[in-house]
Amino acid sequence: MEGESSRGGDTDAGSGPDPTLHPPVPAARVRARADTFLICCRGFSVITSLAAILCIAVNVISAVHSFRNASDIFDGIFRCYAVIIAVFVVVAETEWEFVTKFSKILEYWAGRGMLQIFVAVMTRAYPEYLKDHRELFLLQSIASYLLIACGVVYVFSGIFCIGMVKRARQKKEVTREQAAKDLEELERRREELESLLIADHV
Repeated sequence: MEGESSRGGDTDAGSGPDPTLHPPVPAARVRARADTFLICCRGFSVITSLAAILCIAVNVISAVHSFRNASDIFDGIFRCYAVIIAVFVVVAETEWEFVTKFSKILEYWAGRGMLQIFVAVMTRAYPEYLKDHRELFLLQSIASYLLIACGVVYVFSGIFCIGMVKRARQKKEVTREQAAKDLEELERRREELESLLIADHV
């Protein structure tokens, strides 16, 4: 009898720790979901930036050709201005706060689109010698028409206040991300306190 009771005691002792002292692990932490609309806007900004960079490359090559021919020096200067303005287009797509403070018009999509169309038109203007450079002419046409298309989309999006919707969603996303970080911090602190309570019970 004593052996059975001792074996029963061993079984009870080995049945495992009290589940009340070891609470279950918390569920997966809440994370902010990505906004599909903002993802599309960022993708379009990347396409616009690439089109502007392509315009920069085309205008630089055209400027080099123009300066080599002394009679086309004014076209070379024109290309240099096109490069400078195209750089502004690329920088505007980054939406740096410094840039928006420096030029408020770049904050609005309609103004940004008109600037892109202006750069595309400057890029499309070409001297007579480009007729003998088909590769450069083709590259110039692709860059200018692609940037014009982006500019038109920006202008119409600005007219329909899509830019305002994007800015509102960006603020909402920042608030959601901050809330998710605060929640994760609270979860971490709760786990630390629970571990301290378990250590005290043991």
